[in-house]
Amino acid sequence: MILYIAMAVSEEDYSSRAEGFFKHKHCFERLSGRPCLIRWCYEVDPDFVARYPFTGIFVSGFGKGWDEMDLPRLYGLYDLLHSTDLPVLAACGGHQLLAYFFSRDFRQVERLEDEPIRRLAPHEADFNPGYHPGWYTETGMQPVRILRSDPLFARLPKTIMVLEAHYCEVKNLPPDFELLATNDNCRIQAMRHRERPLYGVQFHPEGYTEYYSDGRIILENFFALAKAGQQRP
Repeated sequence: MILYIAMAVSEEDYSSRAEGFFKHKHCFERLSGRPCLIRWCYEVDPDFVARYPFTGIFVSGFGKGWDEMDLPRLYGLYDLLHSTDLPVLAACGGHQLLAYFFSRDFRQVERLEDEPIRRLAPHEADFNPGYHPGWYTETGMQPVRILRSDPLFARLPKTIMVLEAHYCEVKNLPPDFELLATNDNCRIQAMRHRERPLYGVQFHPEGYTEYYSDGRIILENFFALAKAGQQRP
């Protein structure tokens, strides 16, 4: 079974995005051949996960500001990601949250701030003026260069095309993480914990298309890792 952790700042936000969450759930079930259970990010902790036969965890992105998150309600997720031995793939905002969790004592953090990529240069076009105007936003299918061989990128070329939709980024690798992929817009496009199967990707692998299918292969590779972990004695 796959656990899909849906990032949302409130019940209203969660409900407004439910259609997208269920679309991804069905996609994950089709690619993995296993059931997928959706849970709000405020609802998960190690005890919850211990009650189910999960083999992998996917953490979604989200479109709100980090200052809107109720940080104490994320302590359960913080404890889970620090303790689980299940493969984890965190995308976009989930990728940024993974970096927050592993770069500081999260229980001592009173407030998180957005970390935008950069300001738009003078006379530089703003292709998404309704989303954080004045800031550069990486959007659409973008090339990403793979820097290290890793099972997550099996069967893929050195440069992949994946869906981007973000104006924030991870500024620095957390301790014990290594850089897996990059591009000219955002340096930390993919990272992995050095000793555990914890992955963060700034892009959205679930946003693949028939023509741009690299995201689908990444998901298939991740679900293969989850299946392999299930089969270990």
